[in-house]
Amino acid sequence: MSDLNPILVTGSHRSGTTWVGKMLAADADTAYISEPLNVLHRPGLFRVPVANWYTYITDENGAEYLLAFNELLNFQYHTWLEIASLRSVKDFLRMGRDFHAFFNGSMHGQRALIKDPFAVFSTPWFAKQLNCHVVITARHPGGFVSSLKRLGWNFDFNNFLSQPLFMRDHLEGDRAQMESMPKDDIVGQAALLWKIIYRFVHGTRSQFPQFQIVRHEDLSRDPIGGYQSLYRSLGLNFTERVKDTIQNSSSSENPVRLAKNKTHSVKLDSRASLDNWKKILSPEEITRVRKITEGVSETFYSDEEWK
Repeated sequence: MSDLNPILVTGSHRSGTTWVGKMLAADADTAYISEPLNVLHRPGLFRVPVANWYTYITDENGAEYLLAFNELLNFQYHTWLEIASLRSVKDFLRMGRDFHAFFNGSMHGQRALIKDPFAVFSTPWFAKQLNCHVVITARHPGGFVSSLKRLGWNFDFNNFLSQPLFMRDHLEGDRAQMESMPKDDIVGQAALLWKIIYRFVHGTRSQFPQFQIVRHEDLSRDPIGGYQSLYRSLGLNFTERVKDTIQNSSSSENPVRLAKNKTHSVKLDSRASLDNWKKILSPEEITRVRKITEGVSETFYSDEEWK
């Protein structure tokens, strides 16, 4: 495949997609585009409304999204749609950020890199219809669940239940468990969400062996080696500037845990933060998370990695 093919970085939210996306975009020839499938995305960036978190795009409904994604990958920014939607200073600042990224991408012939955890169930479509190189991040179930618990982030399974194609193709067997999940049970919600996401990811391994599945923990232990390997496989330039950016993002001088108001920061002591989840989750919660994710978690993490 051409080295100019776009890159999609996805996985569950809170699994390191922002870190991986920004480290891969440290290559000066790459343009970082953030979360077009986020239900709160800006219309200047992506002009199609998105109704559900983790929208499932397949050949049957892909026509709704294909033209807009081709516009995005060609760095066509929808200035007037964005201006009409501005409601705050924050919106205006985001417009500046996105316009700058699209302008640079277009003027300098950069390669588009889409960072979007909410595209994880649509990876086959992105690969086939948009010729994307796909990088999928995985994070230990305990790490993922503890992150959502610490932030107080619920997940509403109506986002899945209201997608008929998604339910038909992948989730009918999970309907009862999703429908009965208490609205305030963050640990249970997060564990079930992890299982559904990574069961799907595991299922892509045989059909799409070219997908790069990287574990957050492996990158955290050896950032330079891990990213150098990713750069090589994606045809990106691993320069000294890139190396310095990666070292700065994962340095032992960075915080061990991010403040709640800095959830998208990529500056963290990557090695020291690996076991944070064992302090945030109780032993009973860890046992529960392991039970819920059973049947999938062992395809990514060994027994030893639960200790």
